[in-house]
Amino acid sequence: MLFKDILVVIRGGGDLASGVIYRLHKAGFPIVITELSIPLLVRRTVSYGEAAISGKITVEGITAQRFENPPTPVLPDSIIPLVCDDSKHIIHKLKPVVVIDGRMMKHNPDTTLHDAPLVIALGPGYTAGQDCHAVIETNRGHFLGRVIWHGCAEADTGEPGVVQGKTHSRVLRAPVDGFVQPLKQIGDFILKGDIIATVQDHPVYANFDGILRGLVNSQLYVTAGTKIGDLDPRAKRENCFTISEKSLAIGGGVLEAILSAPQIRRRFITSNPSITTR
Repeated sequence: MLFKDILVVIRGGGDLASGVIYRLHKAGFPIVITELSIPLLVRRTVSYGEAAISGKITVEGITAQRFENPPTPVLPDSIIPLVCDDSKHIIHKLKPVVVIDGRMMKHNPDTTLHDAPLVIALGPGYTAGQDCHAVIETNRGHFLGRVIWHGCAEADTGEPGVVQGKTHSRVLRAPVDGFVQPLKQIGDFILKGDIIATVQDHPVYANFDGILRGLVNSQLYVTAGTKIGDLDPRAKRENCFTISEKSLAIGGGVLEAILSAPQIRRRFITSNPSITTR
């Protein structure tokens, strides 16, 4: 395959990073995911990072599986290996061509330009040309999915995206510190006033009728105010199990960044001498 020698390590396997993983896997790039052992994932049914807890997950026909160490070599058409690693151990070990910071932390804890020949970051908190080579816009609107080669993405607004007029009311938050005990499942139709989950016996209520699109794993300890779920007023159950248009747009931006980066083009031509460019 064309891109079999361009190994990509993506840090984070949440729903936005999973759109990137899906796009790159379909395009034929070998990928390794790194994730926390118990990650904070809300849209778990469309997050490849859920394999960190469940061991394996399939999203839209593509499977990610947890490994202690990624298989060698990583093949572009095989199961995507996920390794629990909250440091850069795997990056140092594998020396990938591309590193993508998809953790959506809204700040940069440790990503640098020296992590790989091409370093890409998703969303706010990163500066292209300073701590990565490219930033992908993740804010909904006219610039969603665009590649930024100089500067930053739009600042984090703290405002949830509007879905049929619903913003903050569709986000479920922990009322207290503790473990989340689910009373409903992702994909369930919820009525206004239903108790969706409890946190240390404190109920989390639905503010309107809709479909439960996301809910964190019960093994995750959360603090008060943490986003633990997502209620969707569109009430389309299939949306709970397919990658969103936002995630795919961001994935398209990452694909553009990889294919247009000079350092990747040079490597690609070197490894495929029969290909010429104008």
